[in-house]
Amino acid sequence: MNQEELQATARQAAFPSGALTERIVAEKQGPVGWLTFNNPARRNAVSIDMWEAIPKVLDRFEGDAEIRVIVLKGDGDKAFVSGADVSQYEKQRSTAEGIQYYEEIAGRVQERLQNCDKVTIAMIRGYCLGAGVNIALNCDLRLAAQDARLGIPAAKLGLGYRASSLKNLVDTVGPAYAREVLITGRHFSAEEAKTMGLVHRVAPVAELESLVREYCATISENAPLTIRASKRIIRELLKSSPAFDGQACAALVKQCFDSQDYIEGRRAFMEKRKPVFQGK
Repeated sequence: MNQEELQATARQAAFPSGALTERIVAEKQGPVGWLTFNNPARRNAVSIDMWEAIPKVLDRFEGDAEIRVIVLKGDGDKAFVSGADVSQYEKQRSTAEGIQYYEEIAGRVQERLQNCDKVTIAMIRGYCLGAGVNIALNCDLRLAAQDARLGIPAAKLGLGYRASSLKNLVDTVGPAYAREVLITGRHFSAEEAKTMGLVHRVAPVAELESLVREYCATISENAPLTIRASKRIIRELLKSSPAFDGQACAALVKQCFDSQDYIEGRRAFMEKRKPVFQGK
């Protein structure tokens, strides 16, 4: 068999035909399950079919007793995930129903990653923006190459970010850095991201995969029940306070999606121009 045939066989062994979109690639290599975002034409931006496929991959990996670690990575060297696929916004995220469905499936992925008992690692090359940051924040470890660029450009698109996603950011980097990330919408270098705690380790580009495999090997030798207990207890410790007003937060997000600014933001993105926001 050639290399492509071997890779196809590995994927088929882990997942039955038709279970996945071609833009999510799942492979098993010993104790490691590899989930690859495979949308290089759009710098691995996450489309609807990709959101829908991710929980299926995680279910299979978590149900395989041989797999101890799950690594999420982007295809190629340009991006981990450059965000949600904005090209779909006008068609699939412009109506109340479309927005609600998108929020549901993206929230399902977030919840699935958070509740995964196996260790998850985000292997970050290039752009990690918006939804990419949210996906990475839901992983246990974030290991980045020196060429990584991270950011949440929601303010440049006029969209609202659900409270659960922002809580992950605040829990990870603290409120001060979270404000800078969200208010500026700018890209942060890998070293800046490490300083704020957004990533755990930064490696030269040529050494990133070796670093990830080293972590996988170390974790795979550790006690699964101890890891599971640690992850579950940490989840309990991070749960929201009873005083948290989820309905008020949801209303604020809805106000963003109902605004003229959101229409302007997504159209400006597609037209490759700067948006002109009016605050209404």
